[in-house]
Amino acid sequence: MSANNDLFYSRLPVNRIPLSELLTEAHLFYQVPDTWHVIVTDIKGSTAVVQKGLHETVNLIATGSIVAVLNICFKANITVPFFFGGDGASFIVPPSVKDAAMAALLLYRHNTLENFNIELRAGTIDVSEIYARGHALRITKFTSSGNFTIPILLGSGLSYAEKIIKGNDYLFLPQAPQGHELDLSGMQCRWDRIKPPANNYEVVSLIVLATDNLQQSSAFQKVISYIDEIYGAPEKRQPISIAKLRLKASFTKLGSEIRARFGGMKVFSLIQSWFTTVFGYIYFQTKTGRSYLTRLVEMSDTLVIDGKINTVIAGTAQQRQSLEEKLNRLEQAGEIFYACYVSKESVMSCYVRDMKDGHIHFVDGAGGGYTNAAGVLKLKCRKA
Repeated sequence: MSANNDLFYSRLPVNRIPLSELLTEAHLFYQVPDTWHVIVTDIKGSTAVVQKGLHETVNLIATGSIVAVLNICFKANITVPFFFGGDGASFIVPPSVKDAAMAALLLYRHNTLENFNIELRAGTIDVSEIYARGHALRITKFTSSGNFTIPILLGSGLSYAEKIIKGNDYLFLPQAPQGHELDLSGMQCRWDRIKPPANNYEVVSLIVLATDNLQQSSAFQKVISYIDEIYGAPEKRQPISIAKLRLKASFTKLGSEIRARFGGMKVFSLIQSWFTTVFGYIYFQTKTGRSYLTRLVEMSDTLVIDGKINTVIAGTAQQRQSLEEKLNRLEQAGEIFYACYVSKESVMSCYVRDMKDGHIHFVDGAGGGYTNAAGVLKLKCRKA
């Protein structure tokens, strides 16, 4: 395969126009090459796991699957689009990294089962097969802050891939091929649950699905416009703020991260993590540390558009009720299905390759925000 094909996503231009405008500019979206592959990870029975109070473990395991794939892509000098979903993730990758990514995920799947008794599914499907089934994958890049760029994906291709990989007849490889290593360096879960910026704010995990794929961009444009109109610009509805960040201090809370990263409890690594956390209190008082925290807020992944809108927003109960009124009208008109879950806090897991530019922070509503919203959405879709 040509290196040119590997760099398809890297070379896409970044759009800085308002997202509500971008969604309806079809010429700014590009078809994913049919030689690429979709990879999906997903925690089986995640709703039941969340109900046991293990929502932070669910987020951590989902983050680990992203870290495993991104470290492989980083070593290959390839940028790929990926989408965090709370209890799993999706990627679109070129052929040159697909086998290594799947091997790493199968090792990670084994670790997750051994250490947490939680089953992580990891599967892949060719983009060419997705197209052959009549589904689309059209992608672009978007930034609202200048520092943090996210992929925006339209079409039903990822939803189709998820349905296949989560299906009962999908065949999973029993274990990873020999000779592969799992690199989860940079995976962190150092921050305790995060209160919203203002005391009267709540945290809303919202998922929106368009009922007609041909009208998807129009439906999404309306939803994003409503969110902008009611909650204000992205920075005004950001659930993460520097003032509310608190580092985890207990060995118990840090232990899950160590087990996920190293495939078991490593006492030295646990102590090292604890010292890093203690040192963090001092580091974050320095000019460099404060700069990192500012970037952390900017680079918090609170909006995912992967053929659905998935977003975590902070605001008042009145703002949410106003948004729900507008979304109810769209739902009654047959344009969308939506579901939201309200939390008092956010949870965040992180991938920190370096403290300057190479970090990204995955946000979900506490108590399993995305997972609970997805459960409600499934019921709505079944009844339709």
